Amino acid sequence: MMEWLEKDLGEAAERVWEIGSSLVIYGKCLLSHHSYGEILAYQFASLTVPMSSTIIHHNGSHIAKKPKLSSFSSPSEIESEFSHHDAAVARINNGSFGCCPASILAAQRRWQLQYLRQPDHFYFNDLKTGILQSRTLIKDLVNADHVDEISIVDNATTAAAIVLQHTAWNFREGRFQKGDVVLMLHYAYGAVKKSMEAYVTRAGGNVVEVPLPFPVNSNDEIVSEFRKALERGKRNGNRVRLAVIDHVTSMPCVVIPVKELIQICREEGVDQVFVDAAHSIGCTDVDMKEIGADFYTSNLHKWFFCPPSIAFLYTRKNSKASASDLHHPVVSHEYGNGLAVESAWIGTRDYSAQLVVPDVVEFVNRFEGGIEGIKKRNHEVVVEMGEMLAKAWGTRLGTPAHMCASMVMVGLPACLGIESDSDALNLRTHLRDAFGVEVPIYYRPPREGEIGVITGYARISHQVYNKVDDYHKFRDAVNQLVQNGFTCSALSD
Repeated sequence: MMEWLEKDLGEAAERVWEIGSSLVIYGKCLLSHHSYGEILAYQFASLTVPMSSTIIHHNGSHIAKKPKLSSFSSPSEIESEFSHHDAAVARINNGSFGCCPASILAAQRRWQLQYLRQPDHFYFNDLKTGILQSRTLIKDLVNADHVDEISIVDNATTAAAIVLQHTAWNFREGRFQKGDVVLMLHYAYGAVKKSMEAYVTRAGGNVVEVPLPFPVNSNDEIVSEFRKALERGKRNGNRVRLAVIDHVTSMPCVVIPVKELIQICREEGVDQVFVDAAHSIGCTDVDMKEIGADFYTSNLHKWFFCPPSIAFLYTRKNSKASASDLHHPVVSHEYGNGLAVESAWIGTRDYSAQLVVPDVVEFVNRFEGGIEGIKKRNHEVVVEMGEMLAKAWGTRLGTPAHMCASMVMVGLPACLGIESDSDALNLRTHLRDAFGVEVPIYYRPPREGEIGVITGYARISHQVYNKVDDYHKFRDAVNQLVQNGFTCSALSD
């Protein structure tokens, strides 16, 4: 028996079984490092794994480096990767919660089991090196200068809390004056607005909002309103200490001209700029050197296929506030060792979502053009589907094509009677429960003097798992509501 093993396993051996569109890799296993039982355990524990991934053994060595077995993922492979989605639901809301392929979920599960098998070894030998590898890949993805500029946190909301907490300390410790200004867009994410209240306002800062038009027709409209808000912020001798700018606003979704706004901030003497880009990575172009922000955050679980939850926070090295000045809100043993190190250990918890970034990079490279190709195709298809829906309903898109990425706002028929945020939420629930369509609805209040305008917009997303039938299902559901004479008043309590 041992002679047979030495002959067949002493050399690197590969065995690949194809099960549907998933791959079972038995790997290149060396007898000198791995027992036959370990090899069998690995074979049967790893039914679906991402291509070209390295599996780490409990002693830190590598079990297998799997070769790429095909150039690009086929439609059947994509369908298999997302077969855990509810097939009865047209899921055109990737923007809210993202998605995670089965192979990445399997990779995450391996990390979880690795921790549970030997927690001491995992913490002292695997966790820090694994997170550093993920940070390094993110650094390359976003074109940052140095890995020390990249910290991994749970989500963009956590990143915003870190930056705004630092701003609050500057107010409390006298570096900023009472009444100095923090600027943000009116369409900032709700949690960020709450963080402004919790940190900045309580510390004596003055928050000035930039009102933005919607529907919007050009970047010039946004730039004009931004300049006006800056002027308001600087009245009475106050200084604008921080500008918080979305890269892609959430509701309504609009791609903001961040590079131009940041340049204006530099010209106007704004101390620092924080870009809240929860949707950006995997959805629109992200380049730290080109954008030029002091702080920038994006989730990786929305458009980059990571499991929830993981985001990065970029802190520019030559900024007025270095990463050593910022601290994670959860204080643990690494406090004072720099934000990246602090964030890598905030107590006992599941860090697996932060460790699968290498697997995700390999997953996106299974698609033609990698993540750039995915972004381009998502944009083209979501615009096409948005125009199809607008034509079917006699409405319009909320922005021109160049101001949307992988999401677009589509006007809903005015006869649906969307007259409040509550109506929008009730209609969203009704579409999900009665028609199997998951899509967020935005209420756009009519301006003074407007009559018969579109007051409801649907935010549709497109990701690799979506099919044209998903959008046809939505179209037909709305058409049926219109034909039945439905109005949102029928859903009120």
